[in-house]
Amino acid sequence: MDTVVVDRIAKRFDETVVVREISLTVAEGEVLALLGPSGSGKTTMLRLIAGFETADAGRILLSGRDVTGVSAVDRRCGMVFQHYALFPHLTVGENVAYGLAGRRMDAAARAARVTETLALVDLQGYESRAVTALSGGQQQRVALARALAPEPTVLLLDEPLSNLDPTLRERTRRELRDLIRRIGITTVLVTHEQEEAFELADRVALLLDGMLEQVGTPEALYGDPATAAVADFIGRVTHVPGIVDSITDRATVVRALGTTLQATGRGLEVGARVDVLLRPEALVIDPAGPIVGTVEHRRFVGAHDLLVVACENVRVEVLADPMSAVVGTTVHLSPSGVGAHAFGTPA
Repeated sequence: MDTVVVDRIAKRFDETVVVREISLTVAEGEVLALLGPSGSGKTTMLRLIAGFETADAGRILLSGRDVTGVSAVDRRCGMVFQHYALFPHLTVGENVAYGLAGRRMDAAARAARVTETLALVDLQGYESRAVTALSGGQQQRVALARALAPEPTVLLLDEPLSNLDPTLRERTRRELRDLIRRIGITTVLVTHEQEEAFELADRVALLLDGMLEQVGTPEALYGDPATAAVADFIGRVTHVPGIVDSITDRATVVRALGTTLQATGRGLEVGARVDVLLRPEALVIDPAGPIVGTVEHRRFVGAHDLLVVACENVRVEVLADPMSAVVGTTVHLSPSGVGAHAFGTPA
């Protein structure tokens, strides 16, 4: 059974539509990331699932139960807010115990549950610590423990790493991923960071302007984007004009940059004009390559250089071995067979 079912949910604030009849499911134990830029509707979606906002249309089911009209407190969702919302005047243990408010438990059972939950997040023995004395990563784990203490059906995370500096964010992201996997709880998280969504989630739902553009594995969104908007948002692309040359079972062959490239494509016909979106790995330096261009810019990106190459009337980005080309030189390029995506252009 799917733990979360969102069925044609819609929400507007005054005259602004922020969620446009979105449907999606989250399987038991799955981690789903709601990814998108500011204003895409992802946080509103999370708040609709939690019950902090009321939908204008559609319904939400949690573990088969229709909770569309149920209050937030009765939905059994554990929520971790962007700024954690910890109480600075309470100890770690008291903050976690606050998540049990309203539960019929005696003091001994409450203390035992606090100890058990802190152990889940690797904070054994921290009950008496002041939350203000903890690191950012530790405070996040306290917020997680508070959300997990009531044994929720689903864990909801709103931009869980946005408060942390880049170095701490990367380490905490790995810790959070391992923690969620170890606990096995169904999780929905909101983020605007692609890297965060790709590392934490089993599947990613990309929202743009209140619409669900595509939901799938990180590999699917990057390697087989459903729309040009998805390809534009996920990773890096260069737009070049092209024409569909042929269509096979394996790929759409397009003519662009004076040669042919294999691309992904949906609903296209031979001879159609297309917008070809090229990833940096779509072209490679090849002395015998049919595409000729001039290197205009080189940026070191670790194991590779990212080159900007002027070809015909467009500039393309190309991943290359370090120092394999310098600014101002002429290079020959060949299609690599991957990283090209073709989409129809308006008539």
